[in-house]
Amino acid sequence: MPAPTTTLLIEGTFDELVDELAQYIDNLKKAQGDESSDIQAECAQLIQENKKDDVLKKLVTGSPALNQAPEKEFIAAYNLLVHLIKQSPNLNMFLPRVCQNLSSPIQSSPSNGAGLALSILSTVFNTLQSDNENRYHVFLAILRVIRGSSNFETLKPQLKNLDQWLVQWEMDEEDQRKLYLAVTDVASEVGEEEQAYQYLIRALRTIPSNEASSEEARELSLRALKSALTHPSHYDFQDLTDLDSIQALRNSDPVYFQLLEIFNADLLDDFNDFKDEHDGWIEAEGLDSAALNRKMRLLTLASIAASTGQARSLPYAHIAKALQIPLLDVEMWVIDVIRAGLVEGKLSQLNQTFLIHRSTYRVFGENQWREVASRLDMWRNSLVGVLQVIQNEKANFIAQKEQELREVDAKMNGAGLGTQQSYRKQRRGDGEADLE
Repeated sequence: MPAPTTTLLIEGTFDELVDELAQYIDNLKKAQGDESSDIQAECAQLIQENKKDDVLKKLVTGSPALNQAPEKEFIAAYNLLVHLIKQSPNLNMFLPRVCQNLSSPIQSSPSNGAGLALSILSTVFNTLQSDNENRYHVFLAILRVIRGSSNFETLKPQLKNLDQWLVQWEMDEEDQRKLYLAVTDVASEVGEEEQAYQYLIRALRTIPSNEASSEEARELSLRALKSALTHPSHYDFQDLTDLDSIQALRNSDPVYFQLLEIFNADLLDDFNDFKDEHDGWIEAEGLDSAALNRKMRLLTLASIAASTGQARSLPYAHIAKALQIPLLDVEMWVIDVIRAGLVEGKLSQLNQTFLIHRSTYRVFGENQWREVASRLDMWRNSLVGVLQVIQNEKANFIAQKEQELREVDAKMNGAGLGTQQSYRKQRRGDGEADLE
C-alpha cells in the first residue's frame, strides 16, 4: 500500500530499455498466438524519429500482455514500463491505461494476482510526488484491486491520509465523491458497514445544494438512509437530516422521508401508525421489519429516559407500556439499551424502577437547551450554597478561637496580650511556630 515517496532505479538508456520491453511484450503476445505482433520494430522506428511519446503509446497499448507474464517476471516487467512512462511529462496519457491493466485479472497468477497488482500500483503511487494528481487515478485502481480481493485490512491504515491527499491533489467535488464512493463500495463488499456508511455520508456532503434534487443525489441519499435504518448500531439520524440531498427526499420520496423523521425523533406508537398507514410498504422496499421494530423500541426507551427530567427514574410499568412489551421483558430491553450506549443507569428490582444516570437526546433542540440551562442553574445554586456553608464555618471557627484566646488572656493576668498578639502574628504568617 502507499508509503512515503520512493525512487525507482533501473539501469540502462531509454532506447535500450524500450527495445528490451518491446521484445518481451512481443514474445508474450506471440506465445498467446498473436504472430503479427512487432512492437519492437515499430518502437525502433519511432525512436529514430525521436518520438518518445509515440514510443510509449506503443508500449502502453501492448502492455495488457504483461498480465500474462510469469509470476516471477511480472513485477520486474511492470516496473520497467513504469520507469519508461515516467520519462514523459505527459504521465496522464499513459498511467490510466496501466492502472486499468492492473485492475484486470492477472491471468498468469489467479491466486496471487491481487498482491502482484497492489505491489506495482503501490510502486507507481509512491514514485509520484505527493501533490501529483495522477496519484488520484492510481489510488482508484488500488481500490478496485482491493475490492476484487476483499482485502480491506490492507486499505484501513491508508484511509487516515485520504482527506490530506485530496487537498494535495486539488480534486473538485465530483472527483472527491467518486473516491469516497469507491471506498464505500470496497467497505460494503467485505461487510464493513460502518466504514461504508461514513464514506457514503462524505460523498453526499460533496453534492452542491443546487444539485440536491438530482437523480444521483436521490439514489445516494436513499442508499444512505436505508443503510442507517438497517445498521444494527446506528441510532443517530442527525447526520442525515442535516444534508440538503436528504431534505430533497421530502418531495421525491415522501414515504422514506416520513420514516426518517419517525426514527429521528418519534416513538414506537408513531412507527406503528406509519406501518398501518403504509401497509406492506416496508417489506416491499426490502427493509427488515423486525430489525426496524427492535431499533424503534430502543430509541423509544432512550427518549422516555431523556424526558424524565429531575426525577431520573422510570417505573417498569411505564417502560412496558411505551415499548408495548410484557412487564417481564422490561429488564431485557433496558439491558439492551444500555449495551447500545443510549442510556446509562441501574435497575432496581425491589422498587421496579430504572434509575437513570445518563440518557441520550435523539434531537437536541430548544427544549433540551432549556433543560441544560435549568440544570446549570441548579448546579450553580448548589455551589453557591456549599460556598456559603464553608464561609460560615470558617467565620465560626475564627470566632471560636478568638473567644478561647480571650478566656486564656483573662486567666493569665496580663500574659493574655502577648498570647493574643502571638496568635494573631502566627495567623499573619510572620514565621512564629508556637504560642508564646
